[in-house]
Amino acid sequence: MDIDWVDDHGVIRIDRGVNAFDNVFVDELHAAFDVVAANDDARGLVTVGAEKHYSSGFDLDFLGALSGDGLNAFMDRTLHLLTRLLTFPVPTVAALNGHAFGIGAMLALAHDRRVMRPDRGWFCLPEIDLGMQFHPFMLALITSRLTGPIAEEAILTAHRYDGAGALAAGIAHRTADAADLVTAAIDLAGPLAGKAPDITVALKRALHAPVLAHLDD
Repeated sequence: MDIDWVDDHGVIRIDRGVNAFDNVFVDELHAAFDVVAANDDARGLVTVGAEKHYSSGFDLDFLGALSGDGLNAFMDRTLHLLTRLLTFPVPTVAALNGHAFGIGAMLALAHDRRVMRPDRGWFCLPEIDLGMQFHPFMLALITSRLTGPIAEEAILTAHRYDGAGALAAGIAHRTADAADLVTAAIDLAGPLAGKAPDITVALKRALHAPVLAHLDD
């Protein structure tokens, strides 16, 4: 993953094929977050995918090969990744260049804001069709970001939202063409930028306390 700095915003470019979650993917995102968090001049963080995918979700072959302590460790590290975004010291914006499925959609929801292309990509929670349960943390994250009817529709029907649908449903805050995605993301971060990191983290922890509490279960 590469990090570009645009107007003091760390733009993390996620480019690992379909950007499926496995150990390497999670480790590389954690490392990229470390770089942005360590920069005292950072005013925001933006994540953006490549080609047709923001993130296709879990690598199901990788996930299916895990069990016991290995599975628990991977899930803990994945949920910690989402927690870091929920409590990041600078504004975070997901620039959805393409498909965001499953845990990839939840990665987007963990950001402060979301911008999505109007012409390519779906936001989708397909777990019901995959026969998969949500961890309580995941369910709390989804229901904290989406209104009741939209959360129910997304979870129980695996509805695929395009850019216009995501904007209407309140999933995305804005749509933008591919060439303007990063600029739009930085614009969305603007009103949240320039605040003291310590109080930003403290207030985010307070705001998201009902979600974060599920990590203690």
